Amino acid sequence: MNGTVMSVSCSGSHTFSKQPQASISLLAGLGVEGDAHLGETVKHRSRVRQDPSQPNLRQVHLIQAELFDELRAKGFNVSAGDMGENITTQGMDLLSLPTGTRLHLGESAVVEVTGLRNPCAQLDTFQPGLMAAVLDRDTQGTLIRKAGVMGIVVTGGEVRPGDAIRVELPPTPYRPLERV
Repeated sequence: MNGTVMSVSCSGSHTFSKQPQASISLLAGLGVEGDAHLGETVKHRSRVRQDPSQPNLRQVHLIQAELFDELRAKGFNVSAGDMGENITTQGMDLLSLPTGTRLHLGESAVVEVTGLRNPCAQLDTFQPGLMAAVLDRDTQGTLIRKAGVMGIVVTGGEVRPGDAIRVELPPTPYRPLERV
């Protein structure tokens, strides 16, 4: 299962949405150059309040563009960068990847998937009802979080729209994604 980078986005401040860019630079062990969430330790404000020394497992946020299609069908107007993601992918099911999957982006960048984005109430501030729209239940009643995945930068490099994404699965047994 490989895919394509549809869009890349960045914001130097803690805004909900991020602005699409021509390219972003991923820095090993830190995240997206110029992004408010760049750093070895956690930068998400709610997590900083809990423990600012936690490792930053949320350096890069990825969302599959297919979610936007699903949300548009439900009446929402959402585009690349609107939900705070750095990389919008196309043609791959990010949510089905196991923890530890490595995504090779473009010529050299590698992001290791650490877990699921836990949707927050800011989604409803952006568009009322959006938080509920990115949550679902499977047939057993287990909560499904559809707001993307988070990762850390293993190898730095430039990432641009149109870049190929190659998936490298971790060794088995696979560990399912959990919220981070």
